[in-house]
Amino acid sequence: MSAAPRIVDTADVADSARIGDGSSIWHLAQVREDAVLGTNCIVGRGAYVGTGVRMGDSCKLQNYALVYEPAVLEDGVFVGPAVVFTNDHYPRSISPDGTLKRGDDWEAVGVTCRTGSSIGARAVCVAPVTIGRWAMVAAGSVVTKDVPDFALVAGVPARRIRWVGRAGVPLEQLDDHIWRCPETGERYLEHQDQLTEASAP
Repeated sequence: MSAAPRIVDTADVADSARIGDGSSIWHLAQVREDAVLGTNCIVGRGAYVGTGVRMGDSCKLQNYALVYEPAVLEDGVFVGPAVVFTNDHYPRSISPDGTLKRGDDWEAVGVTCRTGSSIGARAVCVAPVTIGRWAMVAAGSVVTKDVPDFALVAGVPARRIRWVGRAGVPLEQLDDHIWRCPETGERYLEHQDQLTEASAP
């Protein structure tokens, strides 16, 4: 039997947000209208989940992560402390005539995080970008283009520096096209700067 969501008194969760069983919303976190969180998610202290953001099961948002709409997080996504997902191509506070911009004066664009991906502390993902399955973004990176599945990217702007497997550790290269996870033994095939799972050890 699944446990009911845990929402602490100091969290601000909109009535229209849907929080899955077993999920926890911690102190000073805000979950906006129509956001959807799956089961067993964790939203840390001071984190922000924007209007209509969708999160799958078993996602973790660490303290002060800012996930602006219309971001989509698939199952098992990790978002480190103070990560920022942007949502505006050309951000301005005012229009050319000096009037304050309104919510409907711009088109929101989102960050998509595929299953099992991880975003390190204080990284910035500049929408619209997609972080591939089981990919990893190093702490402090600025992501300005899509990240392939299983890629470890780092820097400003972020570039691929290694391949990682499902366990998150760097892969060992066996030959020109075959990589192996030293932790699980799983093998991966590289072709045209993309990595795919091969077979069990």
